[in-house]
Amino acid sequence: MDDIRILLVDDEEEFVQALSERLGLRDLSSQTAFDGEEALRFVDANAPHIMVLDLKMPGTSGLDVLRLVKKQHPALQVIVLTGHGNDLDEAEARSIGIFDYLRKPVDIEVLVGRIRAAYQEGRKGTSLTAAAFAEAGELDTARRILE
Repeated sequence: MDDIRILLVDDEEEFVQALSERLGLRDLSSQTAFDGEEALRFVDANAPHIMVLDLKMPGTSGLDVLRLVKKQHPALQVIVLTGHGNDLDEAEARSIGIFDYLRKPVDIEVLVGRIRAAYQEGRKGTSLTAAAFAEAGELDTARRILE
């Protein structure tokens, strides 16, 4: 499998560091951000494939991050992982376009499975987008998308 670029976003630093280590033991490397602003800067600079996002954070909330990310990077697959969300938060996140909504504590194997599924879904979307540009004669754009 290709290297999956994963960004973990959560203000609980110990939790997100432990989660990153547990993913690493399953051959999934990840980067971390501890607030919404840091996450947005990282996404702009590094174009991860998957973002695992907490909803309740000080400053820019997870829902605000989600709105901005999906507007600027619609192909980014987002998995919400929260311990404080409710049914309204879940409905709003789904309407914005998340891949999945999981609650803490989560079984690490469930999360790994959802990350891999989100990556595959994102690859399909990328291929379709690149094909549309190629069909329109914009081969350079299609190549950049696939890279």
